[in-house]
Amino acid sequence: MVSSSHEGLHQICQKDPAGFTRTLQRVLHIPIPEPREFAVLNADLTEIEPVERRVDTLLRAETDVGTYLLVVESQGKQDKDKRSSWAYYLSYLYAKYRWEPVLIVLTQSRSTARWAMQPIRLGLPGWHSLTVRPLVLSPENVPLIADEAEAQRDVFLAAFSAMTHGKGRGAAAILKPLAAALATTDTDSAGMLAQFVESCLVDAQAKEIWKELMMPVNYFFRHEVAEKVRAEAREEGREEGIEQERASMVLRILDWRGVPVPDSVRERVKACSDLGQLEVWAQRAVGAASAEDLFAEGPK
Repeated sequence: MVSSSHEGLHQICQKDPAGFTRTLQRVLHIPIPEPREFAVLNADLTEIEPVERRVDTLLRAETDVGTYLLVVESQGKQDKDKRSSWAYYLSYLYAKYRWEPVLIVLTQSRSTARWAMQPIRLGLPGWHSLTVRPLVLSPENVPLIADEAEAQRDVFLAAFSAMTHGKGRGAAAILKPLAAALATTDTDSAGMLAQFVESCLVDAQAKEIWKELMMPVNYFFRHEVAEKVRAEAREEGREEGIEQERASMVLRILDWRGVPVPDSVRERVKACSDLGQLEVWAQRAVGAASAEDLFAEGPK
């Protein structure tokens, strides 16, 4: 289980490097060559002298025009020591590998983003021996994707959008279309993205919405986030009425999505005691255009 937004923001890049480079191209509009192959490298930059230096994520990207090192740093707040560290990271990596290093800073804070974007210039005024220009992804430039069709076109970007905006109440706007997009993605990828999104949500309302949206989905129950939700349910004494809770979940998803629920549909869902059937209905509720769509494909 990803334990924090700091870890989530950079570890998602390790899990889907191709999705991450597509996001860089789309958000920053920079001509990054299309990688043919990726490798996650050791992020420890400590030398023989006992001075520990470690980047968050280090990726090697093989392209038709050369090999690049993507140095990914997750930054929660301003840190004056980081600016000297970043210059060291790039110089050390180039000296070690002879591949071009690219510094990418990920943050959920607009003020931290503006700070991180400032060039690092070392040398004389007007004659800089070294200039570092970080690429920054933040709520300032990562789009807030609240459209289901757009989320389905690029599920990684939609998930990364929710993670980047995870500190603000605006994050809730992406969760419903993102849940629907994840339903169209293979189980393992969807489960992985669901965990990373959960780790980056700070707003209490957004976290609760995400838990409720994800809890009924089959792939979600094989991941540690679901175990956490079930543990909370047991602590609150809700485990005994799991059928009623699951039925209520189906109806809440429809309500959150603004889908009108006739009394006949509400009564049929509440009367169901088959957990498997309720899980199927919960999955359909994420993308249903009408409440009756829950039953469109037969009993299961």
